[in-house]
Amino acid sequence: MTIATTLKRLRRSFADSAGTVVFGMEDGTVSIFGLIFGVAATTTSTKAVLIAGASGAVAAAVSMMAGAYLDVETTRDEIDARRATMQAMSPERLAGSLASLFAKAGLTAEQSSALTAAVGHDRRALGGLLLALQGTPQTPLDPWEQALWMLLADFLAAAVPILPFVFLPIAEARIISALVTTALLIGLGIGRARIAKRNPIRTVLETVSIGLAAAMAGVAIGLVIDRAFNG
Repeated sequence: MTIATTLKRLRRSFADSAGTVVFGMEDGTVSIFGLIFGVAATTTSTKAVLIAGASGAVAAAVSMMAGAYLDVETTRDEIDARRATMQAMSPERLAGSLASLFAKAGLTAEQSSALTAAVGHDRRALGGLLLALQGTPQTPLDPWEQALWMLLADFLAAAVPILPFVFLPIAEARIISALVTTALLIGLGIGRARIAKRNPIRTVLETVSIGLAAAMAGVAIGLVIDRAFNG
């Protein structure tokens, strides 16, 4: 396999996994942002912040990876089960199911009959059209591919709020971490808006608000626990 072929396959895989990547980055950013600030609000120990952040980032990334794998695997199993059901159905029953879906879509009886008749003698076409109308993708996503993209996206995004604490004193690191994480959340909001065809301003505000809420929640619970144990 040549480098060009590998790069082309990687780009196609990334395009197919864009939603997974954005979701993974958002989860990694928000969860670790809250964790980091909860710890940093109650200690001046850089080591404590880094241990909490790194362990949380790894645990969250692996958890999200497993969740992505199981989700896609379940979807593939459901698609396989639907196809098996289609294969066991008679052409007449397939045609009847197809006509029912056409009716739900708002087609008239004449239109439904004409479309059903057009593919009625081709069992494969009947099954394929029926699956398409049910929203079943022709080529299911690969579970391992989605899981690995989720792992990479979640972990890399989680590293963003952590890295300032590696290079800076904790007081300065808090400020820089908040700034770079907010910038990342803005970028993720724009990405979400493009994928979902939503209003970008509203989506950015939602994404940043969620991140800030996570940070404030982390700080609040950190302060509560710190005061409870330190009097």
